[in-house]
Amino acid sequence: MTFLRPFLLTIRSGVGIVGMLLALPMWSRANDGFPRFVVPGHDREMAALNAMHRLHFPPVWLDYPNKDPEAGLCTLWDEWLTGPCLWADTAGQKVCDEKVTITRRLRNAFLNKIIDSEGYVATHQHEGIGHVLGWPFPYWINNAGAAGIHFSDRGTKSSVLRKGAPVTTDPVGWTLQGLEAVGIDSEGWRLRVTGADAGMTTPEMNFETFQSPFIQVRWSGKNLGDAQPFLEWEEMGQSGFTTTRRMVLPPPDLYEGEAGCVTVPVYRHPQWKGRITRLRLRFANETIGGEILLQAIFTQYDTRHNINNFDYIRGSIDYFLWTGDVDFLRQSLPRLRKALRYAQREFRTLENNCVLTPWVGHDGRSGVERNTDGSPRILPGRGVGNNYWDLLPFGHKDSYASIRYYHTLVRFAELERAIRGHPEWALTGVDGAFDPDQLEQHALEVKAEGNRVFWSEENGRFVAGPDIEGVRTDYGFTFLNTDAIHYGFATDRHAREIMDWIEGRRVVEGDTSTGQDLYYFRFGPRSTTKRNIDYYFWRWNQADKIPFGGQVQDGGAVLGWSYMDLMARLKVSGPDNAWKRLEEILRWFEEVQAGGGYREYYKKNGVGLQGDGTAGGLGLDREFFESLLVPQVMLTGFLGLSPTADGCRLEPKLPTAFPALTVDRIKIKGLILSVTADAQGLTLKKHSGRCWSPFVIDAPGYHPVPAVDWERMSEVRLVRK
Repeated sequence: MTFLRPFLLTIRSGVGIVGMLLALPMWSRANDGFPRFVVPGHDREMAALNAMHRLHFPPVWLDYPNKDPEAGLCTLWDEWLTGPCLWADTAGQKVCDEKVTITRRLRNAFLNKIIDSEGYVATHQHEGIGHVLGWPFPYWINNAGAAGIHFSDRGTKSSVLRKGAPVTTDPVGWTLQGLEAVGIDSEGWRLRVTGADAGMTTPEMNFETFQSPFIQVRWSGKNLGDAQPFLEWEEMGQSGFTTTRRMVLPPPDLYEGEAGCVTVPVYRHPQWKGRITRLRLRFANETIGGEILLQAIFTQYDTRHNINNFDYIRGSIDYFLWTGDVDFLRQSLPRLRKALRYAQREFRTLENNCVLTPWVGHDGRSGVERNTDGSPRILPGRGVGNNYWDLLPFGHKDSYASIRYYHTLVRFAELERAIRGHPEWALTGVDGAFDPDQLEQHALEVKAEGNRVFWSEENGRFVAGPDIEGVRTDYGFTFLNTDAIHYGFATDRHAREIMDWIEGRRVVEGDTSTGQDLYYFRFGPRSTTKRNIDYYFWRWNQADKIPFGGQVQDGGAVLGWSYMDLMARLKVSGPDNAWKRLEEILRWFEEVQAGGGYREYYKKNGVGLQGDGTAGGLGLDREFFESLLVPQVMLTGFLGLSPTADGCRLEPKLPTAFPALTVDRIKIKGLILSVTADAQGLTLKKHSGRCWSPFVIDAPGYHPVPAVDWERMSEVRLVRK
């Protein structure tokens, strides 16, 4: 994703496949509750796959951003990892320093996810001085055109700003009115209110409104009476402060004790334009004798990501379907509907049938262009990271986000229809329901528009853009295209063209990587197939100094996305094709583990891995929690199992090399089941647990069975028609 994905996490690499095979009986005895994939005649491959699954489960994501079992998890992984974490939560493992089970951790995280008053779902990334609901960077420091003053570094240190913000110890140039300076300590600048209508004005400043869509004020106060503070600004060429350049702030009395953060959306004010030369905080107070602690005032870029609402919604739906927790749905449903309505309104999806991101700095244009001599021309404020990516612009009409929006519509329609069909859930009276038919119709319109506006007939693949100037960008984004197939966004014709390109049967003229070289790293396709030195946010302007394949976003690869590649192959080219690709991944995994694990193996081979603030070409471990996705192809792909409101759906697609496939120990709706698919039928066996409602098995192509009462039955067999 980027050299700055801000985590300080580690994951054990293992001791090689021989060691794994030798240790497997001991591991099984110690962890006999963990799931296994079983295919007769393929013991070696399944040993490697089971080892990969165990290596990445549970992802350290479950302890991020901290070990508070009530805190929200980083939203980026909500849809990718919720299902994989839930169904395999069979061994009673606990997280957050052994405080809660995996299932309880996820429940708490979704119920405590921050959603602002308008409906935007927070990123939940980490502390720092980026937007409090967004990504931790970019931030004002070392960016010409942005500005900030910090009297304390409290709450500013992070994995991307390890020394914290620079601290000012002398408030030179400040003008005080009705305030008396008490002094500066580790908490910030302390002031006493000595007069009515107190205020404080910054020294001379010079920053761009384009680079400063938000102003953050970190402060607290007490004994301010009925003060109603506001922020004013002075525009270059128009000296002085006026009532026309003002925004009201919450009273700092709300933040007794530690300084609180107020993020002011100044970009919404019609007079926030040009360059700003000074800021002023006024308190409109009548009471005197109060106290104010000012910790910082600084500009902020809009670092919100536009896929948060979609990932949160789909992850929440997955939680409900896997667990059957109706109380969770009752608490979550108003928030889910609010999140979808916000996305439709904010991103103008109903008018455009795609996600159009209106935020400052997110218009899809790159922050790097080239001068005639080839040197980079840097355009500060442009190209702010927008979805999964924190270095690539995407933005404006966003193909990546539109795919997720389409899938969210499909999933939400299914949920609303299930709610209508279950009056016993007592949810039909909850306000704000969507019409499932209308959602499905809109999804079809989004798919049609997306396959028109985001598709390149010339290159036969989906592209980024168009940006605000109508320019589309194509660097051979394999992740974008396999996602489009996996989530059902691509038409059948487009899906076939994509796989012809990715599998090497078709060459796109101008690509840096073609044919077999797309799988240079063996475990999956390169993220991009065409050299990219210009399509970035403005601070990443030396990409030409890194060779192709040296960054995950320029010819590198991410292990987790091999799952989408496998699922796309399964859908377009069939199970034998997908199994052949998975076999190669498992051979790679055996070799890497025998070589000491990811880090050691690639260190010996001279390939840099990304993680912990270090740039690299491969995303395998550390913050790449999505590596857990790869083994899921056995459950959701070859076995074809997905949870439903009433039970589960089974649509197996077995490779011809599989006489049978068993996924042993699947946690679903309070039960732990083993499911086997073979040429004759399907067998479901109950290990343990209780399911309070009749369990419906939806298996197209098999003779139906009545809803299963698992209190009376321990095994069910479905015969193929």
